[in-house]
Amino acid sequence: MDFGELYNFLFNTFEGVGCLIGIGLVLSLIACVIMERRTRKRFANREASEDDWSFFDDDEDNSK
Repeated sequence: MDFGELYNFLFNTFEGVGCLIGIGLVLSLIACVIMERRTRKRFANREASEDDWSFFDDDEDNSK
């Protein structure tokens, strides 16, 4: 498979466009998770208020 066939598949077929969209979504999700974890490490000493919520739910108190 040469570059011309790959380009034609990715940009001129429904399946190829679907692959591009899927790859973009997966890469965006991975980047968001990495940035969220770095932010949580950087601001670990900040006290949580009642309005705060956690995406990962690892610091939540489940005693309700």
